[in-house]
Parts: sequence; C-alpha cells; structure tokens
Amino acid sequence: MDMTNLDKHISSQFNEELERLRTMFLTMGGIVEEQLSNAIKAAVDSDSKLAHEVMAAGVKVNTLEKRIDAECNRIIVRRQPTAGDLRLMHVILKAVSDLERVGDEAERIAAVAMDTFSGTQQTNLLSSLESMGRHVLTVLHDTLDAFSRMDSETAATIHLEDKKIDREYESVMRLLMTYMMEDPRSIPKVLNVVWAARSLERIGDRCQNITEFVIFLVKGIDVRHTDFKQVHEEARGNKQKGLEG
Repeated sequence: MDMTNLDKHISSQFNEELERLRTMFLTMGGIVEEQLSNAIKAAVDSDSKLAHEVMAAGVKVNTLEKRIDAECNRIIVRRQPTAGDLRLMHVILKAVSDLERVGDEAERIAAVAMDTFSGTQQTNLLSSLESMGRHVLTVLHDTLDAFSRMDSETAATIHLEDKKIDREYESVMRLLMTYMMEDPRSIPKVLNVVWAARSLERIGDRCQNITEFVIFLVKGIDVRHTDFKQVHEEARGNKQKGLEG
C-alpha cells in the first residue's frame, strides 16, 4: 500500500489522525516485542526480576489497546472513511487484538523464570526454548516491519515462517516428553517449559494473522484460510489492486 495515499485527504487533520493511529499501533508493537525479548531472557536465565518487568509492561499494552480501539471507533464515526482508509481501520482493530495476545503469551513465558532450574538436563530444556524463542522474536520483528512499510510481499514470506515454527515446536515437545518419561520427578518443571513452548507457537500464529491483515490492507484481498501458495500469488499480484477501490 502506498502510504502517500494517506496524504491525499482534503482534511489535514484526518491525515494526522490516521498517522497517529499507525504510530500508536507500532508503539504498542515495540512494547510487545520488548516484552517477548525480555520474557525469553527471563525464562532462560531464571531472572524473576526481569519476569516481573514483563508482567508490568502488560499494563501499558492493555492501555494502548483500549486507546487504539477508541481512536479507531472515533475516526469511523466522525470521518466515515471509505476504501483504503476503512480497510486500515478494520485491519488495525483486528491486528491490535493479536498484538495484545502476543503480550499475554510473553507473560506466560516469563512465568517460567519463577521456577528454579538446575542440572545439565534442565539447562538443555531452557536452551531448546531459547532457540525457538529467538526465531519467534525475529518473526514478530519482521511482521511489525512489514506492517510499518505496508509490504505485502515481505508479509507473504513471513507467513511461511509459521510452518517452520510449528516444526520447531514439535521438536521441542518431543524432547520435553522424553525428559518426563526418563525422569518423572522432572514433570512439574518440564510442564512449565511445555506451556512456554506452546505460547511461542501461538505467537507464531498471531504473527501469521497480522501478515494476512497486511496483505488484505495492501491488496484488498482476504487470504485467511487460504493455501500458502495462493497467499504468495495474491501478495505478489498487481500492486495497484486493492488501492484503486
């Protein structure tokens, strides 16, 4: 989506309102990204202090979500946007919900830091979580970047990463199940890591949702529940499609 289109309204105030809305969304995204980064570090290092910071950041995320919802609704009522502007409202309202849930999952990951891990086996557990976490964090960063630039082609590429995250999740789960079978005493601690891995997998799903919203915003085409190959074809189609209506 050519963001210069946002500068073509008769009302300069409307332009400012749309830009402020996008800025709030990306600000929220930055906080959530930092939440996830800190949550992974807190879990791996068993840093309860950092984990509490992740929890505290959730208040900021929730506040921004409510502000963005209210601003979108106010703009819709007051400006009665059409075409691309209306899609922008629609997409932000949906994407902000996914972002808020990413923050919730980050808090669940940080909760692992409240447990105490010791021994080589349990260190390996957290290392496997860190590897998957770094991949998910990169995907989240790239997703927000694609949204910022309204880049449907990059969004389609990121869309494919969810399958890789799913494979990593399955691999981590096999490892965790092995640990529990070998040492039943480890089950309580391992289960905490299981929930954290599940949260990372869900964050991958949320990122995939947001990439689909980016494609919808740029192309005006709903690619949800669509074959991956078709998503790429739609995202790389006529770049003007969806911007003209």
